[in-house]
Amino acid sequence: MVHAAGAVRGNSQADFDRVNVDGTAAVINAIRAQSQRPRLLLLSSIVAREPDISWYAHSKWQGEQLLLQCADIEYAVLRPPAVYGPGDKEMLPIFQLMRRGIAVVPGSPDVRISLIYVSDLVEAIIACLLCPAALRQPLSLSDGRPGGYNWHDLAEMAGQHWSRQVRLVRVPKWLLDTVASLNSRLAAITGNAPMLTPPKLRELRHSDWVADNSAITAATGWAPAVGLREGLEQLKLPSL
Repeated sequence: MVHAAGAVRGNSQADFDRVNVDGTAAVINAIRAQSQRPRLLLLSSIVAREPDISWYAHSKWQGEQLLLQCADIEYAVLRPPAVYGPGDKEMLPIFQLMRRGIAVVPGSPDVRISLIYVSDLVEAIIACLLCPAALRQPLSLSDGRPGGYNWHDLAEMAGQHWSRQVRLVRVPKWLLDTVASLNSRLAAITGNAPMLTPPKLRELRHSDWVADNSAITAATGWAPAVGLREGLEQLKLPSL
């Protein structure tokens, strides 16, 4: 059984806990109610390793903590980095802008992140569910690029793929701070769930979201098959 606790938008800790913590607890209870208990895989996030950085990160970490108390359930925990692929709503707009020659940078262009293509993530999920050695430990994963990517790397590789120069455009800190603060205040009035809030900005500006594959590969034999160059090709964005 795969549980992908999926609240990524919200304006309070409770907004994220409702799905990522309470939802995980509900799945645990449902498993315990069965005579033959399935193995559970919790799809967490790389941000869970920094639980104090945002509401989202804390909710992901707290969901993991619930499983640590479950000696009676077989479980695995995956912490993917930024996931991209066809139909993605978070990374795809970034690549679409890069295809037009612009990379909008919310913080330092030198922050480093890892990526993973969606088909590799699916294969990793299957591998972890099938391998007992992957149980009871949070496993990180990525597309295998050592040290991940910074914005310069992303712009260069996107530019090579689409045969154009991709220019980095840094958004002023004060502007993003203002927008995030306004989003949060408006959400408190309207009840909407914004994406860009002050805690989300802390995530985006964090200097190191690089993942390592050594533990998951040792436990399962899984290795990524799609690097960023191949991933950009598989996105098959429509013509401009």
